[in-house]
Amino acid sequence: MQHPFDNIVWNALAGPHANHAAGTDEARRYAAGFSPIVGFADPEHPNVDALAPFCESGESFYCDGWSGAAPSSWHIHAEEIMLKMIFDASMPASDDAPEAVALRTGHREQVLELVALTRPGPFGPRTPELGEYFGCFEGGRLVAMAGERMRAGRLREISGVCTHPDFRGRGLARRLMTKLIRREMQRGETPCLHVMRDNRRAARLYQHMGFRLHRESVVRVISKG
Repeated sequence: MQHPFDNIVWNALAGPHANHAAGTDEARRYAAGFSPIVGFADPEHPNVDALAPFCESGESFYCDGWSGAAPSSWHIHAEEIMLKMIFDASMPASDDAPEAVALRTGHREQVLELVALTRPGPFGPRTPELGEYFGCFEGGRLVAMAGERMRAGRLREISGVCTHPDFRGRGLARRLMTKLIRREMQRGETPCLHVMRDNRRAARLYQHMGFRLHRESVVRVISKG
């Protein structure tokens, strides 16, 4: 039986995030403004062309788990290996970032500035609407953040983890993640995350925090021709 994390994109878009999605019963995308991610009911044999009416020419999307040839009307711009990790440790004993601020609509400009600088992965101006986001501020400036994106069953993905280059080395991202892990486990959820295999430093940090490798997966960036 397939684990819900194996195809969490589809499980989110066809389930809890269906109201933020567009597509068919075979292929869906997050609506414009949310994360540029697409999912397929069968990622090994996806009906990619089913997405065409819901995508603009030139829009780029991330997709997970598909490694076959692309239809002639679609382009593959990048392909990498991604690690899927699930938290497998005890609940953190305390909130490591009590000073963190819940990010709201009024923080959007600062959030997007930090995302543009650090490039934490597929992110849109409405991505923070998909879950809780917290940030650390210094002198009124957003310097680190972490939040939640996809969910399926009890799984809750931690995403958008990033720190301004001038403030790295202080453990801000780790403390924000610990805050989210604790909050999710208090809700009866299981934290999970994605990280590129080549990002060994981040993968080691997540492993040290209590995340274990669930599986590796192909991730692509695609666009309609």
